Amino acid sequence: MTMPSNPEAVPDDSNSLIQQARYPRTTARRRLRAAPFLAGGLCAALVMTLSGCGGDTASDDKSASGQAKIKVMVGGLDKVIYLPAMLTQQLGHFKAEGLNVELLTEPAGVQAETALISGDVQGAVGFYDHTLDLQAKGKKIESVVQFSHAPGEVEVVSNQAAASIGSPKDFKGKKLGVTGLGSSTDFLTKYLAVRDGVKTSEFTPVAVGAGQTFVAALKQGSIQGGMTTDPTVATLLDQKLGKVLVDMRTPEGSQQALGGPYPSSSLYMSTEWVNGHRQTVQKLVNALVKTLRWMSTHSAEEIAAKMPADYAKGGKDLYAQSIKSTLPMFTKDGVMPKDGPETVEKVLKAFNPNLKSTKVDLSQTYTTEFVKKAPQG
Repeated sequence: MTMPSNPEAVPDDSNSLIQQARYPRTTARRRLRAAPFLAGGLCAALVMTLSGCGGDTASDDKSASGQAKIKVMVGGLDKVIYLPAMLTQQLGHFKAEGLNVELLTEPAGVQAETALISGDVQGAVGFYDHTLDLQAKGKKIESVVQFSHAPGEVEVVSNQAAASIGSPKDFKGKKLGVTGLGSSTDFLTKYLAVRDGVKTSEFTPVAVGAGQTFVAALKQGSIQGGMTTDPTVATLLDQKLGKVLVDMRTPEGSQQALGGPYPSSSLYMSTEWVNGHRQTVQKLVNALVKTLRWMSTHSAEEIAAKMPADYAKGGKDLYAQSIKSTLPMFTKDGVMPKDGPETVEKVLKAFNPNLKSTKVDLSQTYTTEFVKKAPQG
């Protein structure tokens, strides 16, 4: 497939890699790519829609084993920031709750959001900030379990551009990679620019995805820098292709860059679906909270050993290191961090004209009801 003419297009030899990231709705959206590990081992034959799944335990659509079947779209299953989703599958926690959870993947969180809104899935694993953005558009979506209290994101610059980009104030005139336009990496990049006096119209965000497509774009000069996560960050540093400009993988990094805790990775769902399937939501939350607690008592190496082998594309040691670098971002109990929603609102309103003029009801963007009921220990 020939890419459309575009002044930001990458060199021809990487078209097949970048096209999927830059045009996700004409490539990745053609199919919902099922993760290779499914609880119960069965792929759903029929799509359950948000409105068409009745019953408090999702009994309308069950596997042959009688387990409730749920579809969850993840904005990049192999990204460390979303690791709890697949780890919960690998540890058998969904199955233990009587759930058959099918994990699907898209290149960026904005596509996970789209799958949820369109009714393709019942839940999305992505950044909490989408719930605020969607509320401003009239959609009622809420986070039911919060994986993290920091973004887990890193702004990197290529070696070639390092001399001209010393901080976000130097973004003017640059092409900066994001996973997708309208994604959380796009949001955070715009905030860092505006915070340092650069208008969003003065630089160009380029959708390059993550992993190989991000690495290729940076290496070939299609972008001078960009925002990404581990294991992509670990790969870039290991190959000496660039350097870290802003590190938001820890609560301290979030405080310095954003002025407070920034709840990011979460499981969010339609408020209507949550209200109609409370028992099923509780089971999902129980499983994920159990995983977060497990992560807090195990090493990066132990966590890496539980993940699918093909996630360690750069080798086991590098993958374990990428997990270690990102572990500080995760919560231990799934509870929304104090003042986190306010930080997210401040960040989004700094550059988003729709949100600037909208009064957001933060209490409607998340709930702690289910995490507080999750079994302790």
